[in-house]
Amino acid sequence: MVAESKVPTKSIEEFVSRLRQAAGPNLLSVILYGSAAAGEFDLEFSDINLLCILGEASFQTLASLAPVTDWWHKQKQPTPLLMTSAELERSTDVFVIELMDIQSHHRVLYGEDVLERLAISTQFHRVQVEYELREKLLLLRQRMLLAAGNDGRLWELMVRSLSAFTALFRHALLVVGERAPAGKREVLHLAASRFGFDISSFEQVLNVREHKAKSKELDAKDIAGRYLSAVEQVTAAVDKILDSPGPRSS
Repeated sequence: MVAESKVPTKSIEEFVSRLRQAAGPNLLSVILYGSAAAGEFDLEFSDINLLCILGEASFQTLASLAPVTDWWHKQKQPTPLLMTSAELERSTDVFVIELMDIQSHHRVLYGEDVLERLAISTQFHRVQVEYELREKLLLLRQRMLLAAGNDGRLWELMVRSLSAFTALFRHALLVVGERAPAGKREVLHLAASRFGFDISSFEQVLNVREHKAKSKELDAKDIAGRYLSAVEQVTAAVDKILDSPGPRSS
């Protein structure tokens, strides 16, 4: 776990101050989520993820906020998510994975905690988990195809995709009724046990990401093969669950 002191707190505070000044009373809430809120922030690989809740989000409003987001981009951070409070409440059935994760680990930087009492429908949770796994599996194959002849590009692909797949493995565990842990290693170990895949590739990639191992001393192509296979196995397992009367998200 990365020390919280590594989170660029001053930049975040400056962004919130600028946003409040630009948006005025139309800004209802600013929420920090993702690795910075969960205590797993990594200066090299993590972004600062912000959800901004507005009263209305017309083009004129977006134009008035553009200078603030331009400044934020210069800090090498991604564009915040902008939603109205009504949109947030009406999105709980389609953004199940995203909102479950944000609700689990978030910090209110300004305004009200709009997530505290948000009722998230899990009716389509299993379908979204399979959709996300299949979509990211296809993207992984495409990018591995392009990177197959370059070990450096393979490592970058695996290291940068690790968080997304770990998050989806966590949701796959929730689908089968497991109480999934928050930490990456704990999620991977439980998922490997539950879905029967070889965890070694993910552990090696995580070790490289955390600077506990050197990528040059490892066989990138061998690890990439096992990494891809693990994703395929979890995806297939979730697909079978969808076709069976087994445990359901509720």
